[in-house]
Amino acid sequence: MKIRPMLALCLCLCMIIPAALAAERTTFRNPVAATGNDPWVVQHEGKYYYCYSTDYQVGVSLIADPTLLQRYNTNYVYTAPNGTNYSKCYWAPELHYIQGEWYIYVAASAGNDYFQRMFVLKGTSQDPTDPFVMMGQITDPSDQWAIDGTVLQYKDELYFVWSGWYGEDRIQQNLYLAHMSDPCTIDSERVMLSFPGYEWERMVFPVNEGPAGLVKGDTLHVVYSASACWDDYYCLGLLTYRPEQGDIMDPDAWIKSDSPVFSQVPTSYAPGHCSFIQSPDGTEDYIVYHANRVSHTGIPGRSVRMQKFTWDGDMPVFGEPLPYNAEAPLPSGM
Repeated sequence: MKIRPMLALCLCLCMIIPAALAAERTTFRNPVAATGNDPWVVQHEGKYYYCYSTDYQVGVSLIADPTLLQRYNTNYVYTAPNGTNYSKCYWAPELHYIQGEWYIYVAASAGNDYFQRMFVLKGTSQDPTDPFVMMGQITDPSDQWAIDGTVLQYKDELYFVWSGWYGEDRIQQNLYLAHMSDPCTIDSERVMLSFPGYEWERMVFPVNEGPAGLVKGDTLHVVYSASACWDDYYCLGLLTYRPEQGDIMDPDAWIKSDSPVFSQVPTSYAPGHCSFIQSPDGTEDYIVYHANRVSHTGIPGRSVRMQKFTWDGDMPVFGEPLPYNAEAPLPSGM
């Protein structure tokens, strides 16, 4: 069968034009994912991975382009069994590469979120998109309500930071810190690293949660979310530790920001619960977070955003959340 010259030209152009447009792409727009809670994106050996959950599953996707996040739902790395104290309510999983192995830290319960606790999954290979196995609960001796656990790898030591209650009543959510003997074990008492004492941490409900570590030289930061996650006032606060300030396990050795370091603007309401990556060439730093396009749409209204941030010495400067659909340059090296 012969193809007419004009048809052949059209077919050729149909193939060439999209390729040319893709080659000329120099910017991206937020959101980078239309929906999503508590986005956790990590970078390892030149690759990006996106970790997320359903009510009883954890997924890890290999992402070619962090400005176009996708969940590959056929590749869940862990599915919870029925009839356990970790069968449901999977919240805010975090993927970490520690001491040559992959681990996921996630909150779960039997189905009643009043009994949420933190659990550890361990990868079965060097590829975090392969299956993970349950290692069990990770807790300090108090064994109180716990969510949003993260691992700080600092000066060859491991520390666990999470959001929890002081006792069995949900009066407020605090951040707790404990030392780890290995990626699955806490070997110290917990200390209260931060509590919601400022007014901007207590809007609608007093909350400190969603901690994420950020290191610059010898300076260690914990960026956390404050106030009720379902309202527009949700924002980011900052805790900073330097060795000269004292023992890392002493809360008094940490300096707390007295105002939010990242808070709402129109079309980017309730920005919070972040993770951090760099551009492919390692020259730029990016914060990945969720926010709401429409005010007062709560958890269902979230989308995933990403934007560049800078440094003032060893202090991160996040600026303001970019408005919805705002254009930004592609990360360097893409």
